Amino acid sequence: MATIIDALKSKMNLLAGEGVSETMITEAEKTLNLSFSSEYKEYLKTYGIAAYGGHELTGITRSSHVNVVDVTKDERERNPDVPADLYVIEETDVEEIVIWQSGDGKIFYSGPNQKLTHLCNSLSEYVSK
Repeated sequence: MATIIDALKSKMNLLAGEGVSETMITEAEKTLNLSFSSEYKEYLKTYGIAAYGGHELTGITRSSHVNVVDVTKDERERNPDVPADLYVIEETDVEEIVIWQSGDGKIFYSGPNQKLTHLCNSLSEYVSK
């Protein structure tokens, strides 16, 4: 199975940052009161933020529209039924669908009038689709 870094490197036109420190990751987790998956942490340490093929993944950045802390807080208000241990991976801009990840790595999606639905088992699997 490919790692998240391998999956992202395989994407044409990958736009990515330079990665963030463990301290920044820990602060984001504390602010959200949760733990990121080990895979998401690897992504953050390597890139911090990434976009490819119409996808803009959340990360740790000054840009609030893709900052995992800001986006997760906003989406928690819009989606109060989503468990508090999930964080946003991507706002798809398609029918208000939001992609979430749990600390154990599983990926879910939610949308208006839809309950949370399991999509796949890892971020690398989601990126590889």
